[in-house]
Amino acid sequence: MVATGFGESNLPPIPGIEATERYGDVSVNPDDFTDQRVLIIGKGNSAFETADNLIERAAVIHLVGPRSINFAWHSHFIGHLRAVNNNFLDTYQLKTQNMVLDATVLGIEPAGDELVVTMSYTRRDKTVQLAYDRVITCTGFRIDASIFDAGCRPELTIDDRLPALTSSWESVNVPDLYFAGTLTQSRDFKRHTSAFIHGFRYGVRALQRMLDHRYEDVGWPRRDLSLDPAALAELVLARVNSSSGLWQQYGFLCDLIEIEGEDSGECHGGARYYEEVPVDHVLDGSFGAGARFVTVTLEYGPGHDTIDPFDIEVGRAWEADPSHPDRYLHPVVRHYEHGELVAELHLPEDVCNDWSSDDRHRAPLVELLTGVTDQQGRQSDERPAAARA
Repeated sequence: MVATGFGESNLPPIPGIEATERYGDVSVNPDDFTDQRVLIIGKGNSAFETADNLIERAAVIHLVGPRSINFAWHSHFIGHLRAVNNNFLDTYQLKTQNMVLDATVLGIEPAGDELVVTMSYTRRDKTVQLAYDRVITCTGFRIDASIFDAGCRPELTIDDRLPALTSSWESVNVPDLYFAGTLTQSRDFKRHTSAFIHGFRYGVRALQRMLDHRYEDVGWPRRDLSLDPAALAELVLARVNSSSGLWQQYGFLCDLIEIEGEDSGECHGGARYYEEVPVDHVLDGSFGAGARFVTVTLEYGPGHDTIDPFDIEVGRAWEADPSHPDRYLHPVVRHYEHGELVAELHLPEDVCNDWSSDDRHRAPLVELLTGVTDQQGRQSDERPAAARA
């Protein structure tokens, strides 16, 4: 089990990058940068945090990166730029000599007491050379793979920054080698919250249950229930209104309702309810769910990260189109048969995140679950009498 976190800085392959200072090592005392020209490579939270810290002392601060800034309030991904770190943008747009440059750094070369940086602008066909007193790299981190012998080195992914993992957080090429914590984020990279403690703490609990099942023959904790659609709906609504795991790991963890069938080896007419199972673990068959099951997640609506949530006109147009599910976090219930999606229900979002309305939430959920349970009942009744007995 490897739960070491990131062990190395992620340095882009830029000629002369060794002349820069690293985010993890550079001084945090703003006085050390008084009247200096500073270039920060990166456009994420660490880059803006560093820039904000230097605003009162540095003469000029430039941030550079080839891609546009992603705002967390827009994408709903907490690893994108947070409002707490973006005060620097005011100093750029309100003309205080600081700038955010859309460009690719091509090379860094010492020239006396300066560092001359060659960069190519993203939006213009132009290459420039600019001189700075200091250059700081804020380009993230990567796994320290030096701890692994060649015989058990895990395959890496995402620019060799992270281990490539199965839905059980097991190395794809080294059996019985598992990962926990932020190193599991390759499964939902920049989409969900496995990179952060408020997300991966629920992943760790799920991993413990996977290991219990695989190595100790201990089943995933469950509740055995009758096929009563109203009772199942009450449990689903209670869970979406209270589960921190489904909330924090939206779209990544699900509650699973497995409908007992002929292939279960047990009596018919019941359901099994499992909490906070990774969605991928269910859908790729690793969990071993039966032929008929239902997943319950909390999710943002499709396309939620493509429109400005504060643009009233765009938001009104979106909400007026009945083909669009709600954009904000809301419960999604899906019915699967033999791994194929049969039905999908989006319960309406609620300004207070209270999904307990009789007409808006409970009634449509009972209707969906009635279809699932009635279908099971019909299939059981259609079997020969000897089989039913």
